Amino acid sequence: MGSLKSEEDLEESKDAILYVNGVRKVLPDGFAHLTLLEYLRDVGLTGTKLGCGEGGCGACTVMVSYFDQIYKKCVHQAINACLAPLYSVEGMHVITVEGVGNRKFGLHPVQESLASRHGSQCGFCTPGFIMSMYALLRSNKTPPTEEQIEESLAGNLCRCTGYRPILDAFRVFAKSNDLLYTSGSVSLQEPKNGEFICPSTGKPCSCGPNKETVEPNDCQNGYKPVSYNEIDGSSYTNKEIIFPPQLLMRKSSHLSLSGFGGIKWHRPLLLKQVLELKSRYPDAKLVVGNTELGIETRLKKIHYPVFISVTHVPELNILTADDDGIEIGAGVRLSELQKFLKKVIEERPVYETASCKAIIEQIKWFAGTQIRNVASVGGNICTASPISDLNPLWMASGAKFKIVDSKGSIRTILAGNFFLGYRKVDLENNEILLSVFLPWTREFEYVKEFKQAHRRDDDIALVNGGMRVFLEKNNKNWVVSDACIVYGGVAPISLSAVKTKDYLIGKKWNKELLQNSLEILKQDVVISEDAPGGMVEFRKSLTLSFFFKFFLWVSHQMDGQDSFSESVPVSYLSAVESFHRPSVMGSQDYEITKQGTAVGSPEVHMSARLQVTGEAEYTDDTPMPPGGLHAALILSKKPHARLLSIDDSGARSSPGFAGIFFAKDIPGDNISGPVIEDEEVFASEIVTCVGQVVGVVVADTHENAKLAARKVVIEYEDLPAILSIEDAVKFKSYHPNSHRCLSKGSVDQCFQSDQCHKIIEGEVRIGGQEHFYLEPQGTFVWTMDGGHEVHMISSTQAPQKHQKYVAHVLGLPMSKVVCKVKRIGGGFGGKETRSAFFAAVASVPAYMLNRPVKLILDRDIDMQVSGQRHSFLGKYKVGFTNEGKVLALDLEIYNNAGNSLDLSQAILERAMYHSDNVYEIPNVRINGRVCFTNYPSNTAFRGFGGPQGMLITENWIQRIAMEVEKSPEEIREINFMSEGSISHYGQKIQDCTLHRLWDELKKSCNFVKVRSEVEDFNLHNRWKKRGIAIIPTKFGISFTTKFMNQAGALVQVYTDGTVLVTHGGVEMGQGLHTKVAQIAASAFEIPLSSVFISETSTDKVPNASPTAASASSDMYGAAVLDACKQIKTRMEPIASMKKHTSFVELVNACYFERIDLSAHGFYIVPDIGFDWKTGKGHPFRYFTYGAAFAEVEIDTLTGDFHTRAADVILDLGFSINPAIDVGQIEGAFVQGMGWVALEELKWGDEAHKWIPPGCLFTSGPGSYKIPSVNDVPHRFKVSLLKDAPNDKAIHSSKAVGEPPFFLASSVFFAIKDAIIAARAGSGSHGWFPLDNPATPERIRMACADEFTAPFVQSDFRPKLSV
Repeated sequence: MGSLKSEEDLEESKDAILYVNGVRKVLPDGFAHLTLLEYLRDVGLTGTKLGCGEGGCGACTVMVSYFDQIYKKCVHQAINACLAPLYSVEGMHVITVEGVGNRKFGLHPVQESLASRHGSQCGFCTPGFIMSMYALLRSNKTPPTEEQIEESLAGNLCRCTGYRPILDAFRVFAKSNDLLYTSGSVSLQEPKNGEFICPSTGKPCSCGPNKETVEPNDCQNGYKPVSYNEIDGSSYTNKEIIFPPQLLMRKSSHLSLSGFGGIKWHRPLLLKQVLELKSRYPDAKLVVGNTELGIETRLKKIHYPVFISVTHVPELNILTADDDGIEIGAGVRLSELQKFLKKVIEERPVYETASCKAIIEQIKWFAGTQIRNVASVGGNICTASPISDLNPLWMASGAKFKIVDSKGSIRTILAGNFFLGYRKVDLENNEILLSVFLPWTREFEYVKEFKQAHRRDDDIALVNGGMRVFLEKNNKNWVVSDACIVYGGVAPISLSAVKTKDYLIGKKWNKELLQNSLEILKQDVVISEDAPGGMVEFRKSLTLSFFFKFFLWVSHQMDGQDSFSESVPVSYLSAVESFHRPSVMGSQDYEITKQGTAVGSPEVHMSARLQVTGEAEYTDDTPMPPGGLHAALILSKKPHARLLSIDDSGARSSPGFAGIFFAKDIPGDNISGPVIEDEEVFASEIVTCVGQVVGVVVADTHENAKLAARKVVIEYEDLPAILSIEDAVKFKSYHPNSHRCLSKGSVDQCFQSDQCHKIIEGEVRIGGQEHFYLEPQGTFVWTMDGGHEVHMISSTQAPQKHQKYVAHVLGLPMSKVVCKVKRIGGGFGGKETRSAFFAAVASVPAYMLNRPVKLILDRDIDMQVSGQRHSFLGKYKVGFTNEGKVLALDLEIYNNAGNSLDLSQAILERAMYHSDNVYEIPNVRINGRVCFTNYPSNTAFRGFGGPQGMLITENWIQRIAMEVEKSPEEIREINFMSEGSISHYGQKIQDCTLHRLWDELKKSCNFVKVRSEVEDFNLHNRWKKRGIAIIPTKFGISFTTKFMNQAGALVQVYTDGTVLVTHGGVEMGQGLHTKVAQIAASAFEIPLSSVFISETSTDKVPNASPTAASASSDMYGAAVLDACKQIKTRMEPIASMKKHTSFVELVNACYFERIDLSAHGFYIVPDIGFDWKTGKGHPFRYFTYGAAFAEVEIDTLTGDFHTRAADVILDLGFSINPAIDVGQIEGAFVQGMGWVALEELKWGDEAHKWIPPGCLFTSGPGSYKIPSVNDVPHRFKVSLLKDAPNDKAIHSSKAVGEPPFFLASSVFFAIKDAIIAARAGSGSHGWFPLDNPATPERIRMACADEFTAPFVQSDFRPKLSV
């Protein structure tokens, strides 16, 4: 042990201890380098997941409890285990998802509710959500409000569900949830005989509001705590783990412990001890939550040898209020500060607490709950981030910082003078920040916070601000007596606009002051063109917008004061109203068409109960056997270069090193690829992208492997790089033989004829998208039988590709390689081909060393190397009549493939197939090319090119509407395809339900009424605008490569009447196993519980196609049904005797008659095929049709937006499982919203010169923003078209995975509709381009007005990596 000293350094040392799920653990010395997450997973508690390692996804959330000696009660809070240093929770009680409940001893109500309400799909994020909600419930004496629930989940990300079912599941714990049982998220089936439909199950039940007597937990209609005390908090069952009594008796002790790499961890108990340590170790880092230092050490690889934890120092944790203001200890957590300020606001006069309100409001949007629970005031200040949300407010509020040195001398400095330069503050090595003094505000003194980020919740600011003004009455005029205007995100430090301040003082508060201040601000805030972070024009415009909002807000506050005449016009008021988000209300409308015992029933996902308890296993949860090794990749740092030399001596001498492998060490073939072999496993002579794999290192731990990989030194000779589609087109950099052409009619003839009244030309740029599956790429490879066989467990959608790649690279026959997949934590196409590449890499050391090897990519590496959705460039020329009827389309379409072909050819082809969307176009010519660029190879992603093709189409449809001055909906309707139409690739349209869907949707969303309401709103609001749109889709179902449309399955019936099904598809959250099991259950007329699907394995079902193209339920369901029918045919002679009373008896009777109860089923998709030589064929078995309505509201001054409503309808035939299908629609829609409005990939290219060439800047949740719980449409309705059977797929169903994704473009076009209204307000009419994603930058800059005019023209197009 290290030295564990008491306060006086005299008492005997005590063990460093931690309680985990009620069990006492002694923490040995030497673990200071470990995080709590690493420790928990090492001791076998794998329910807590590693999703990102930077506190941005919430998958690692746990609850920590500790006894607060001051308030004599326990604090229970959610934290990110991935950032918490292990020793930071010493003396605390940690509860993980395993400690909440499990299947053996019973689920906790939180787990039960989430499982039963379809709130878990892939399940990887589920434990984090459970723990966030559990911590909220335990810490609240009374049930939380819906707002508190949504706020508590802001730090948790989910990529599958679209969040709505999670919110519904947790809403039953809220104070009042009657609404859910009346107009909330329910299945709108027709109830029979007045039965009530339960929102939990979608089935009739007795929990409705009309029942006179309802048990408290009957059908889970609301949960209430069964008990509460100050120690254990609220308990919802009698099995809750209590706070360990031993910790109540235990006194904290001074800790002095060590860790790997010479790290020292000190936890003093007194300020005196802190100062002594700081004197001894001047460069020591003070740590509270580790939310910044954790990122620096993990992601930026900065080594800090000494940490001083100040969480237990009373002097640094004071929170007091007196007559002058508030004193806030530097160690105070942000969540504590938030609570304290709320209390202060209730107790003090309103005018005194203006600064307090601004700080509370800013903290609300500061990170997630887990971060706020541990991040400290002092840490945030001393980090001196130029985008700190709070530092501008401390400065504007006139706060003073108290600083103490090692001798105990205290000095005070104004917040405005504390920040010296980029991350530099006025602190000597022997000084620390002691506290912050926040003065009360005076009457007529106003303080306001501002922040604009990519995403409203849990996001770092692009620009923020703190502004204060003090008005005094002078001869019937209100003049500025004092002021302070501070911005973050515009300079290396929080910047005080000094010239503006000097101008303001002494001036009358009127419009003249506003206009002059805006002019002076342009001189005060200067951002250079190559400033880090880019978006220079946007950031400059925000500085003006914020001040304008501040002026309006202060004027509104002063309204009604004697002699104050500067009243705010009513149409301007919306600019100053703070955004209040209503709770999400969802509804699902579908009919249940039962077929047999299970098909058609809205069953819960078969793994849901395992997932909510953390018992579901993923690749990284596989225990490491003795001798197991961890792998790390050696990656290229250049986009295009020759390898001159590789020095691996540093890696070989690194701790725990076990082996290093390069191209020369591969026993088989170094070239691989899913379609053509054009990609090296290990780069041998030339690298063609940043992040290309050059080699692999294996070591005894994951951290040691990464450390060794970083020590490999590579010398390069730079070569010219192609870093955009524009560059590729300019230099004709295309993948070989990738040109494709589709045509119909005569385009040139049509353009030259007088049929076309108008012809438009333009181009559409479409950004890429990161898959952001919550479970990173991972594989675990080991050898068997002396190294002659290779087995692996992988996170993949294509086990057969893993088998093939590994066999190829190792020079083994495929029969000696086995790949197994239990489940994967999301895939979305990103684990179809790229995952096989990583399996090949990991197989080399496993095979060569004959030892198990696990390769799990860190989130940042995964994002940098594994490829994304393709960015596209479309150049269109469209001819049409004055009525808006489209006559001819000439389209050039390019996709950015990256440095290998991968699936880019098929993705381009699907984009070309879908470039008509749902429109009848008599003359079509589409030319497509696949661009070779020096980026990591892009790959499949939900929609597979289809959404990009359709988005280009909808862009020119919307432009036609503006040209002919009609609504886009009218243009869509007059160009719709209909039954019997022939597509530009020669396929006849059959069973077209488009018109029916469209009409039902217009009725459902009350389109005409909403259009009128939106116009009325826009008329009365200058700075907030609303927009609406309805978008249709037609998505072709089948692999467009014919041979892939085949599926196999193995069905085995056992003598106890249970059935084991194995098929070639992979469960990745989409409910494939559940649907397939339902098909088998109905086939044998047995309960669903009698069917089990264990895993997908290449030694059970060979040569399986990837689980992709939305076709898996169709194909594998049909293959399973084929196998079941074979078995039933064999059983028929025995069954026809009718001597059995149950399936078990029948099975046994067959068994005794020696009837084979196992069968291999097989299915091929009929009637498909396409010939690219003729450009005609039948590439799709059928189409899934859909349409969506969206209504948005934008803030034209900042680009902020929210989706007020979404109404989605799809034709899914007779759904096999409507609950799962609804989940797929909602998840796809919200993921699509990310693509069209939030998620922007920023690469080092011509448009982003502040990023190193070829590097990905947005490589984690800190910089890349997927939708969060607060991005869900406020009203979210999903309907399935009734009575529309599909005779071309199993049980008359239709595919669902990809078709709904594109419907989220309704949000994009609703945003554009709102922007059109905004531009009209400032005199800009006519068409304008809007690239996707429509981020706040693009929205704001498109709303051209007087605040953008000083910086850009009205046709300005922000930069985009394409």
